[in-house]
Amino acid sequence: MKKAVCLLSGGIDSTTTAAIAKAEGWEILALTVDYGQRHRREIKAAGRVASALKIAEHIHLELDLRAWGGSALTSENIAVPVGQELGSCPRRIPITYVPARNMILLSLAVSYAEAKQAQRVYFGANSRDYSGYPDCRPEFVQAFTKAATLGTRTGVEGRPIEILAPLQKLTKAEIIRRGIELGVDYSLTWSCYERKEEACGKCDSCRIRLAAFAELGMEDPISYENK
Repeated sequence: MKKAVCLLSGGIDSTTTAAIAKAEGWEILALTVDYGQRHRREIKAAGRVASALKIAEHIHLELDLRAWGGSALTSENIAVPVGQELGSCPRRIPITYVPARNMILLSLAVSYAEAKQAQRVYFGANSRDYSGYPDCRPEFVQAFTKAATLGTRTGVEGRPIEILAPLQKLTKAEIIRRGIELGVDYSLTWSCYERKEEACGKCDSCRIRLAAFAELGMEDPISYENK
């Protein structure tokens, strides 16, 4: 059976991406990276999602990016922005951007794929991220794919690993709709940037998630402190 590595964070995007890959007939090898993120609860969510999707293999890798920080997600002294209306979010790179995170994660995923003789890597970049995160842009995916082809044995031997971001042109609401069509249980996922038992409902990630479910006329199945 053809094999694909999926970066699985436990959030809506990576969960939907894994469901898409499975629906396309790939045997899924999931990679979850604990990079010292503030919202560690998403790592547990990734485990629940992997079980629900009956993923063939799930690797949990630790790589602590708190060693140098530089983001609200990896530095205790940088606060997570809360309470912003979605329409007022500035068109600039937000403080929740983790320096070169997708470059690091995709490098790990390509290494895993090459070692396991997997033909593809899937990750959940989307159009909402495109507006703020430089490592979610189509240009980045194209450039990284070229680098991976040049820098791996499989690439040099004419068997390059494909890197796919199937959600790239979708809004968050469209992503959720697609996942529901595939039977995804979003109560298993986690999106909040805060370290709490319930989602805060105020950080940008919560606001985007809540707005997407509202756009679909649906109730978000996870619990919130504030909505």
